[in-house]
Amino acid sequence: MTTKRPQNDCGSAEKKKKRKNSAETIVGLCSILEDEQVKTAVKRAWSQKTHYTRGDLELACHPFPHCIIRNFIGDDEFVDNLQKELLGLNFNEKSNDLYKFKQSDDLKKRNEPHIQGIRAVLFQQFRPWLEAMIGVELESTVDISCAKYEYSDILLCHDDELEGRRVAFILYLVPQWDSSDGGTLDLYKTDLNLQPKEISKTIVPTRNTLVIFEVSPVSFHQVSEVLSKDKCRLSLGGWFHGPSLERPPRYIEPSVTRNPHIPRDETLLMEWVNPVYLDISYQEHIQGEFEHSSEIQLKAFLKEEKFRQVNEALQLSQIQWTKKGPANKRCYDVASLENLPECVYGCWELLHSEAFFLLLSNFTGLRLHYLCPSDDDDDDDDDDDDDDEQQKTKENVKRNDKGTSAEETTSNNHNLAVESTPKCSGELRRWTHGSYTLLHDGEAAQAEYALDLMLPFQCVDWDTEYGGFTCYVANEEDEELLTVYPEDNSLALVYRDKETLKFVKHINHKSSQQSANSSRGRTFYDFSFVYYE
Repeated sequence: MTTKRPQNDCGSAEKKKKRKNSAETIVGLCSILEDEQVKTAVKRAWSQKTHYTRGDLELACHPFPHCIIRNFIGDDEFVDNLQKELLGLNFNEKSNDLYKFKQSDDLKKRNEPHIQGIRAVLFQQFRPWLEAMIGVELESTVDISCAKYEYSDILLCHDDELEGRRVAFILYLVPQWDSSDGGTLDLYKTDLNLQPKEISKTIVPTRNTLVIFEVSPVSFHQVSEVLSKDKCRLSLGGWFHGPSLERPPRYIEPSVTRNPHIPRDETLLMEWVNPVYLDISYQEHIQGEFEHSSEIQLKAFLKEEKFRQVNEALQLSQIQWTKKGPANKRCYDVASLENLPECVYGCWELLHSEAFFLLLSNFTGLRLHYLCPSDDDDDDDDDDDDDDEQQKTKENVKRNDKGTSAEETTSNNHNLAVESTPKCSGELRRWTHGSYTLLHDGEAAQAEYALDLMLPFQCVDWDTEYGGFTCYVANEEDEELLTVYPEDNSLALVYRDKETLKFVKHINHKSSQQSANSSRGRTFYDFSFVYYE
């Protein structure tokens, strides 16, 4: 039998029961926050930027203002039940250049009793105390979610700045936690340019501890990688909203030096490059593939003996490595060009040479050498002109082989020269546990058309789970356009436009486990060059 009559009695009882189960659970704050003397002392210390400690409360202003309140919730049972409710939520995988962890949806409308209770604690009971401390009226906006960090999860260096955010908060709901478990909250001090310099303070998560800090141009912090395979770093986090602090103009890094090619002829190619890639017909095939997809990987690019020599030499102690930052943009080692082993410098010279510029032009169709046909020449669709151009190229290489410098050749063929000279920038990089690069505003503002080159070494047993791969993404979008994985002796070429950015994914703790060929963690190297028409 079917009916449209409402099930009044049973339905009403069920609704009443549901409302009762989801009713907000009331709980109080720790007693120290009710102490009037503490309130006055904290307000004074905050305004004067001095340190203050009393019982479970610690206020510090270095490297930037922050406050730690232990035993924040005055009821242990409430904390236990809150944790159970949070663990029962659906979590979304979050992974990009900056982070890898799991996060719940926004909790501002969740009706579980203890989640409602913690919202009331933070945004009704605690907010007035916070307003009094910092002397700023905060908005009623609720901005709160739950984060779950597990083995190898991380949140890299950033400052939290976004319009309206005034104070950040994190409430830890973790088991017994030690610094060896990772997952610490690391606070960075900054240099004269307000860029993160080094970690100044490390806060180990403690159950039922609230950490707050002022969001500012110098509030750089990170959640270090979780190293424990057994523990879950559960926390509630969000922001109290209010008038943003004044921000000075963002520091603009000096432009990377670009250099024209160095005068080296085709004998260098014949010495280093796999002969198959010097075949004109195969170069035409490569160019066709590249023009179709704007990217290509050329496997076994270097001659086997040359690759082996460089591969072995990269581990020599004579190479001087320097950590490259700042941490909100990048973290990897870059080699000094001084004191490089001869074969390593030879490879550097190859990638910087005139002959290699010309080879790249043949691979990609880009105008990286003045002898390459321009777009106007292509529009003429004159095969004879193409043949003449190739002949001029061959003659030019021969002239260089006889000792004519690139500068002299340019002068002799001035009518073929273009207005801007093709240039490149490059570095030799070392990648190990903790290395990464990040997307940042400066990179987006300076994006331009360019050809990226990557030539990796010592990554034969590299697993994609370790990270270390290069991702290309559309500017201001989450769409991933291309991923390039490190592969021994595989030359990767990627052409990017002004709307395409790239980053190298953080290399996690999984890579630090001993490899079959080494007693230390895995490390790989690459030559990274960028070529400009």
